[in-house]
Amino acid sequence: MIHELTIAQIAELRLDRHRPLVICDVDEVIVHFTSDFEDFLIAHGLWLDTTSSQQFHFSIRSKSDQQPISDAATGKIVSQFFAERTRYMKTIPGAVESLHEFARFADVVMLTNLPHEAGDHRRENLAGHGINFPVVTNSGPKGPAIKSIASQISAPVVFIDDSPSFITSAYEYAPHVHLIHFIHDERFARVVQPLEFVSLRTDNWAEIKPHVLKLIDLNSPL
Repeated sequence: MIHELTIAQIAELRLDRHRPLVICDVDEVIVHFTSDFEDFLIAHGLWLDTTSSQQFHFSIRSKSDQQPISDAATGKIVSQFFAERTRYMKTIPGAVESLHEFARFADVVMLTNLPHEAGDHRRENLAGHGINFPVVTNSGPKGPAIKSIASQISAPVVFIDDSPSFITSAYEYAPHVHLIHFIHDERFARVVQPLEFVSLRTDNWAEIKPHVLKLIDLNSPL
């Protein structure tokens, strides 16, 4: 269930088994995605329907007739967006500082779902923001990849993502991992139902940072 390119990237990770690990999503967690994607869609005569609770099951509609475009057309426009815009994405306030603080006490790995061919653009963009942690590109559910990565660690592992489906997948495959549900866009926050198994649900890094630091410190009770 894990793409061969993802497997290869996981095999290249050099993690300390006894050191805590923070696995972090990128789009709409570290960098702004939705606002950039909406601007991109508008330029192509499309718009993003944000009324669905299925945040990453895109409902992209045509401005001309308001009808949703096909799955094939959706896949094409998403791939085009990542090909053209990944190198220029801007960071969400507090994300960079928090990651570097985590790195004082834990290993950090970026686990990101985007076309694998855009992986180097993602690494280039993150490096430009001072984020030089390993980047693993993934496709499909994230649970299998998280299980594979977390199985290498005997210390606490934390996973941060905005997608309810990816958070749920992580819980199903690696239930011992601490899950943080970060929903930065208030439109999605209004329609996405709470997940009872998460350690924290929030919309800002000011809450994430102290919570994660407690989770990765075995001597600091929550």
